[in-house]
Amino acid sequence: MEAHHETSAPNISAIRGGPAQTYPTRPITMIVPFAPGGPTDAIARVLAERMRGSLGQPIIIENVSGANGSIGTGRFARARPDGYTIDLGNAYAHVLNGVLYSLPYDVLNDFEPILPLVTSPVVLFTRKTMPAKDLNELIAWLKVNPDKASAGFPALPITTMLFQRETGTHFALVPYRGVALAVQDLVAGQIDLLFSTPEALPLMRAGSIKAYAVMVRVFRTQRHAKGHHRHAQRSSHGGTGRSDGAIPSR
Repeated sequence: MEAHHETSAPNISAIRGGPAQTYPTRPITMIVPFAPGGPTDAIARVLAERMRGSLGQPIIIENVSGANGSIGTGRFARARPDGYTIDLGNAYAHVLNGVLYSLPYDVLNDFEPILPLVTSPVVLFTRKTMPAKDLNELIAWLKVNPDKASAGFPALPITTMLFQRETGTHFALVPYRGVALAVQDLVAGQIDLLFSTPEALPLMRAGSIKAYAVMVRVFRTQRHAKGHHRHAQRSSHGGTGRSDGAIPSR
């Protein structure tokens, strides 16, 4: 079974309101719709530092987490479209939420993507005391112990639920406001499983948790794409309805 966690780049859209050559004249706020310490937040901080050097203005990161990214994205949708508020989104906040929920914004028409950023795989991590030696043994253990294990999920548990369906296993799903909190509980043994991006690999190398598989090709999040590929895309966005100026991408 394969799955992919794709982080696409930020989309910093064309934003109007003043001659492009004079932009920016003050700090820019980047909304990250997830909690600090997770993969989206880490990408935002690297990006913000590079943008600061290129644009000559501070990039202020504002973490607005909750509701699978829709609270922060809604905050961004209500911001003044003057180029001084941008958003680092992903496939949850800008694709899947629009399919699953009734939102106070239009995921297709309220934002302008700028560019894709990064793609990363999804890794299946477990607590360090998990007795299984490999993935087959882990699946067998889960089948012998139905509903006794738990898996954390900081966003929609699509990969986790697909894993259950494909392997015929059953375990509890525990929601978290951010990846960092879920990883902390995995290290402490409070949960048994976590599907996440590779930022937790140093903990695996230190012996604090285990890793059993890298997931690819399960579900495709790209709009208009067919097939089953799992991609989590992070992108930076700007609002629509601007005039002729554009945010420099370098």
